[in-house]
Amino acid sequence: MATTRADANHLHVTGSAQTLPRKRILAVDYGRKRIGLALSDELRLTAQPLGTLPRINRQTDLRRLRETCRSHAVSRIIVGHPLHITGEAGEMADESARFAARLRKELGLEVELVDERLTTWEARQMRPGSKRDDGRKRPPVDDLAAAVLLRDYLEQHGAPAAVETDKD
Repeated sequence: MATTRADANHLHVTGSAQTLPRKRILAVDYGRKRIGLALSDELRLTAQPLGTLPRINRQTDLRRLRETCRSHAVSRIIVGHPLHITGEAGEMADESARFAARLRKELGLEVELVDERLTTWEARQMRPGSKRDDGRKRPPVDDLAAAVLLRDYLEQHGAPAAVETDKD
């Protein structure tokens, strides 16, 4: 079989072995108390919740995100842009935009703001036990909201994505 080479976004075939570029996308659901994270697979087909980082301070938060990007071979970050349902930007949308700009500058990766309207609502519908009627505090869904954001992003950019959740 002939060797085939393509640009970095395509499959490389050498003999019978196939090698794929490491092009994971990290989705960030930015919040004042927590940062929800989700990660695509290398083929950009699935979106998996990665966890939630409690906010500490700017320097520590950036260090932890840098480590996450390195350890998972992330080439692009998408940051949720929490627009109002009318499409207008409010205070949190402005904060998210500043955070995205800081990530771009500090990490040197491609960073894109992505409309995240209704991702938290959808994440609450997906997470078992997130519908509390007894007054107890709901468990955070920030990582699942990031996975919903990433799934939608992947679907819009040519890959049919699925959100993988724990079946526990």
